[in-house]
Amino acid sequence: MKNISSYQNKQVLVIGMGKSGVNSAKLLVKLGAQVIVNDKTDQPNQSQVDELKKIGVKVVTGSHPLELLDGTTTVVKNPVVPYDNLLVAKAIEEKIPVITEPELAYQVLDATMIGITGTNGKTTTTTMITEMLNRNRSKGKAYAAGNIGIPTTQIAQQATADDVMVTELSSFQLMGIKTLHPHIAVLTNIYEAHTDWHGSHANYVNAKMRILMNQTADDYFVVNWDNEEARQFSKHTQATVVPFSREDQTEAGAYEKDGVLYFKGEKIIDADQIGVPGSHNVENALAAIAAAKLMGQSAENIKEVLQQFTGVRHRMQYVTTFNERKFYNDSKATDIEATQKALDGFNQPVVLLAGGLDRGFNKFDRLVPYFKKHVRALVVFGETADLMADAGKQAGIKEIVKTENAVTAVPEAYRLSKPGDVILLSPACASWDQWPTFEVRGDQYIKAVEDLIKKMEEAK
Repeated sequence: MKNISSYQNKQVLVIGMGKSGVNSAKLLVKLGAQVIVNDKTDQPNQSQVDELKKIGVKVVTGSHPLELLDGTTTVVKNPVVPYDNLLVAKAIEEKIPVITEPELAYQVLDATMIGITGTNGKTTTTTMITEMLNRNRSKGKAYAAGNIGIPTTQIAQQATADDVMVTELSSFQLMGIKTLHPHIAVLTNIYEAHTDWHGSHANYVNAKMRILMNQTADDYFVVNWDNEEARQFSKHTQATVVPFSREDQTEAGAYEKDGVLYFKGEKIIDADQIGVPGSHNVENALAAIAAAKLMGQSAENIKEVLQQFTGVRHRMQYVTTFNERKFYNDSKATDIEATQKALDGFNQPVVLLAGGLDRGFNKFDRLVPYFKKHVRALVVFGETADLMADAGKQAGIKEIVKTENAVTAVPEAYRLSKPGDVILLSPACASWDQWPTFEVRGDQYIKAVEDLIKKMEEAK
């Protein structure tokens, strides 16, 4: 960790008491700052409060009082706190720098940074790259961090110059960077997402593009050449552009040709040898291959990782097989494109569990062709249940059931299934109408599957 003095004896306000906020506060204390942590909840995690107070942090909860800005020199904001929050907006008005946790982490980071952003595939790509770089590594370690659920400020305190921090970066996090500078920036894809938070698709795209803002000619930009909007990013970087393509758009970087994955002419692996299903996972693998090869990893080590890769929890995660039905958890599919790709990953008939937060979509027409091709029965829930059911009817699905949530959907899905079917939770919607996170939704789905199997076995 770099020993910097820029926060010594300075008052810093951390807004948000999640994992990133708590770890930011701890790092700032180490850097000599006078730290205030503020969270709007009136029922904070008391053990966290006690831990922070023990190291000299002032904790204010229940509201966002503007007087907290008196004497504050920097604000470290939880990424999901909007910029029109009264406290954040006032800080900006007073020209107090407002940053997010990855920016703070980068300021003290000794390790090389690889940054991964995009609409879909970030976590899987981050995990693949981390495992590739750690395979048969002789010196140092690759750490996964960021939006994957591991605070960057935690890893930055332990990573050395021999290490690599492979960092998943959301658009919310990228909005608050100033100096963050990944040696390799990876853009998995760009689709319509988070317009409810960013206000427009253009704002969302501009947030993603910030991953390139500090790159130089000595850096690399790994970009999805099959995604036209993502390809446009390559016009706005000084870095060396390294494309990847599943659709035979280029052979200049990583690409799939005749069912084989290559990097600049070197064979890496047959596509059907990758341990997780779906064309989207081929895309993720290509992005990871490009990053790993740029970091000097061998084709053999990369191949071994991809053969053994079984997916990431909540992202096309295989759960179990019961009575010739395979259960998958794709709770991370919080948009239409993710569910499209999930469905395309199966040749078997699918009983799909879908629905959730209504982000203002009038319909789910883009799912209709995928429903026609893959879905035999549909179980819908949440705010978008009726809209999802309408798409199912357009697709000619005969068995459509409406239920309360992803838990009550499980027995309904099993009832509609037949031997050889896939039972897939891939909601195409965020979870926030019923669950605090997609992880909670996925965990509850898995528990419901386990409970169903236990009940059926006990009834034998």
